[in-house]
Amino acid sequence: MEIPAAYRKIIDPLISHARGLLEKGDTLAALAFVGSLKDGQVIPVVLDDRTNDAKDNSASAISTTASMLDADFVFMVREAWKLPQKYIGRYDEIMEKYGSVGASPYAQDVAAFSLETTHGTWVASPFIKPKPPSKKRRTFGPVTFEHMPGLEGRFSNLLRDKKNEAGTLH
Repeated sequence: MEIPAAYRKIIDPLISHARGLLEKGDTLAALAFVGSLKDGQVIPVVLDDRTNDAKDNSASAISTTASMLDADFVFMVREAWKLPQKYIGRYDEIMEKYGSVGASPYAQDVAAFSLETTHGTWVASPFIKPKPPSKKRRTFGPVTFEHMPGLEGRFSNLLRDKKNEAGTLH
């Protein structure tokens, strides 16, 4: 299932901006963009992921903002870590030994994108790679979203009140 075009018009420039930040040598701030297609309003919400309580507070702030705005999408952007494919089968071992993917020597930086809409949730996590000749500048390749029905977690189902009202996009 592809992301509906109405959402792509909003998120594609945000993805391009994220790439531009990395290519200038900056880091990606962890942000959620809460928006409404009806009026075109988009409100950024800072994601604080330093502690579990901070994560819970960020998820609550996103959900509250979505409710106040009568939002129909949440688009999140952040840097994260991911295991290369060859280490996926060792995930439990790595978590036991290092406590997190990010603390392991196998972790690779990714640009993490997620789009939750009333029509479903899509995620993408392209690897971040150096942009030679600079040691500070980085970039990421094509952003390929995967539809993820049934996704669960702290930063999912933030539009839960809207899910039952979902209609079709024109």
